Amino acid sequence: MQQAPLLLQPFALRGLVLRNRIVLSPMLTYAAERGHVTDWHLMHLGRFAVGGTGLVFMESTKVDPRGCTTPRDPGLWKDEFIPGLERITRFVKGHGAAIGIQLGHSGRKARNSVPWEGRAPLASHPGLEDDGDWELVAPSAVAASPAAAVPRALTLPEIQDMVAAWGAAAGRAHRAGFDVLEVHGAHGYLLHQFLSSAANRRDDAYGGSPEKRMRFAVEVVEEVRRHWPAEKPLFFRVSAIDEDGGTIEATVALARALHAKGVDVIDCSTGGMTARSITEADRPRLGYQVPHAARIRAEAGVATMAVGLIVHADQAEAILQEGSADLVAIGREMLHNPNWPLDAAQKLGAPDAFTAIPPAYGYWLEKRDRSGFGSAPSTWQAGMGPAGAR
Repeated sequence: MQQAPLLLQPFALRGLVLRNRIVLSPMLTYAAERGHVTDWHLMHLGRFAVGGTGLVFMESTKVDPRGCTTPRDPGLWKDEFIPGLERITRFVKGHGAAIGIQLGHSGRKARNSVPWEGRAPLASHPGLEDDGDWELVAPSAVAASPAAAVPRALTLPEIQDMVAAWGAAAGRAHRAGFDVLEVHGAHGYLLHQFLSSAANRRDDAYGGSPEKRMRFAVEVVEEVRRHWPAEKPLFFRVSAIDEDGGTIEATVALARALHAKGVDVIDCSTGGMTARSITEADRPRLGYQVPHAARIRAEAGVATMAVGLIVHADQAEAILQEGSADLVAIGREMLHNPNWPLDAAQKLGAPDAFTAIPPAYGYWLEKRDRSGFGSAPSTWQAGMGPAGAR
């Protein structure tokens, strides 16, 4: 029997077995209402499960109302959010996919308009829990940009409260039925701010040296693991390098420390501390972040997930075959084609390509395929060569 491509083979993490190694990357959709998910989120995430994805990630969901990037971010800072999320997890898992949730806090990058309205810093805005002012907090009183307001530096007791908020949100995520949890430590948000010497000017236990700047991230992971079941996988998203001094060497050290505390997969992104590009050219190449996933995997001894302009099936397969990563996350390309896993199975010549989607779709598509359709699907395109090719 012909063996399935590596991309489409199951992958085991702790007590979870993913049906394939294709992951929907967490992507903000700015469709929540005062932190509550809506039917939009059920439709949005459900279609990727129906399309054959192995692991579907819910977007960055905030552990604290002050940590929302915009007023339309979803939240998990109170129990009232659980029922809406549980409806989504039940649907996604009912169609063969695992479902994950990314927990985050935007810190000094909070309180903005939504992207299609400019994503500009809001001078003020009522808080999402009451009518009081929405306060910006961060490791230090350093603004994210010249246009942004200066945040208030968190006190030591408030840092401990923040650690506890992450743990409590992780417990709620378990109760809501999520299979995987990811801590968002990238893209210039609060955890990344603590890790950055540019954003973190503290001279106490949480700043002043690389080890002290890592402390908040390590404590968050420890607290999350206390509330997140041992049989469930834990991911951590990093900016492997950034445009304001963050290095791959520091990220490898962080990955080793987090792996020792119970992180199973490092999700390897880049950038986000400033608006400057981290690439040599304005337009990044396909798979431009994959080398970071490969290096972290090799040097930190932890599984990695590659993300960033992974578009083509053969490109994704090559990433896995070369040992650069263990999982491949697809973002905007999946928005363009929510049936990307089916598309990949056909292009890679996988046996039984239509069995990964519900028979209400798969039966008819396979019937068409067997009928002498005589044409490739509309998304068919010649291979683009190895990972990193233009």
